[in-house]
Amino acid sequence: MNAEQQNVEMQLGEAVHEGILGLPAQPKGLVLFAHGSGSSRHSSRNQFVARQLHEVGLATLLFDLLSESEDAVYENRFDIDRLADRLVQASAWVAEQPELADLPQGYFGASTGAAAALKAAAQLPETIRAVVSRGGRPDLAGEALPQVVAPTLLIVGGADAQVIELNCLARERLQATTELAVVPGATHLFEEPGTLFQAARLAAEWFTRWLIPT
Repeated sequence: MNAEQQNVEMQLGEAVHEGILGLPAQPKGLVLFAHGSGSSRHSSRNQFVARQLHEVGLATLLFDLLSESEDAVYENRFDIDRLADRLVQASAWVAEQPELADLPQGYFGASTGAAAALKAAAQLPETIRAVVSRGGRPDLAGEALPQVVAPTLLIVGGADAQVIELNCLARERLQATTELAVVPGATHLFEEPGTLFQAARLAAEWFTRWLIPT
């Protein structure tokens, strides 16, 4: 399913943040992406996942969590509170757009972005219907984990042993419906042939299951 690509600008905090909105015909829901450290809306991996979500009728929003000046400060890339706050503000922006306001929202987070997604979801229990983490560090969400009510899927690579362990620890603290999916042979960035596709399909199935009203 082809999706119309639109460049958008969002006022988040004190700065304007650029994003890419992917809109399939008659979208059934919207997934906001939270990229990992040092990445951006141009992440080829997240764009690949977004295209798979378009195939099942979901709109996507990839945007820069940090302004250019903020991203220049390395420590900001690991400021989970700041990143989560941007997601919360982006969800509010979505709710103000007539063509998007009625769409159920979910979060897709990669690496440190997964912690931000979970922390933001904990703050928006009535808004965020589902969360997917790919190669994520959900453990960095800390005390927010037990407060998450959105069904959460943790996708990790089978060859990413340390991150598997960290995801298992985070899963024990999550009170929401949670599943851990291990993609065989995948390392942290899912660079091995076919592994990113497997992760994208798992995400599409999860969002279809929990995000789209029956």
